[in-house]
Amino acid sequence: MGDELEEIRHQLVVLCQRKGARKSEWSINCPTEWQPTTVIEPQTGLPFTDAGAWEFVAEKLRDGLELETVQLERPPGSIGYVLKIPLGDRKLYVKLQLGAGKVVGRSFHYSTETNRPSKEIKNE
Repeated sequence: MGDELEEIRHQLVVLCQRKGARKSEWSINCPTEWQPTTVIEPQTGLPFTDAGAWEFVAEKLRDGLELETVQLERPPGSIGYVLKIPLGDRKLYVKLQLGAGKVVGRSFHYSTETNRPSKEIKNE
């Protein structure tokens, strides 16, 4: 699966950088939470633009950030690819889906997870 996932990573990078190959519109069969303007871009301190969000995702994919595979509910049987990107004390949750010659932005928003280390549980 490692080589296959690296090929998928490469496809995602190429498609994220190609304006005509990326989409994030919501539909009943493909619900999205693509909300780049609600996330602060760390370099500028300003909200992401849509184009800036796609480039940021491509950059993180090129950097080799861990890419997780998830089963999507809609459409049933589809596969999604998740990045959890540290942004200061928060995480950015990004979910992508590959289509026929395109990439679908399913999620781009702050994660409900935190970057804080979990507390140790002491057995007494």
